[in-house]
Amino acid sequence: MQFTPYAKGLLVALSLSVMAGCSSSGGAQDGDMDSANSGANTAGMNSGANTNGNQMSNASMPDVRTIYFAFDKDTIRPEFESVLMGHAQYLKANTSANVVLEGHADERGTREYNLGLGERRAKSVARFLTVQGVSPSQIEIVSYGEERPAVQGHGESSYAKNRRVVFDY
Repeated sequence: MQFTPYAKGLLVALSLSVMAGCSSSGGAQDGDMDSANSGANTAGMNSGANTNGNQMSNASMPDVRTIYFAFDKDTIRPEFESVLMGHAQYLKANTSANVVLEGHADERGTREYNLGLGERRAKSVARFLTVQGVSPSQIEIVSYGEERPAVQGHGESSYAKNRRVVFDY
């Protein structure tokens, strides 16, 4: 069973590569409000003038800065891919911008496990962004595990809001 962690890593890398290759060139998916917002944000990025090196372009920062995860998972849910694409395009257009990806978990599990899970979630988002062409030097990863819940409570609706990665520019 030594190959299980390697197999998981390979599976994540392969799935991110497939998602990157199959992703659309923009636009909103039917019924997805977050996609529509990020599509509006990315439209200005593609039509603006080229920026040189470290200058900020006139592209606006995406409005949606939190993505959510399933219980005990670090895989990116399809409904958040358009949000991540908006952040990737913003960071590529603004090479002097940096982001801290804050990984979080709900309170179930040990403190150590949840810190690791938060880190894996943030790394998953970072991998997605770098596959899209964002420079790794623009990305910092931090995990808060269960230590900074967005919502207090012990029900599934509270847990679901605490399983997240937050973009902090």
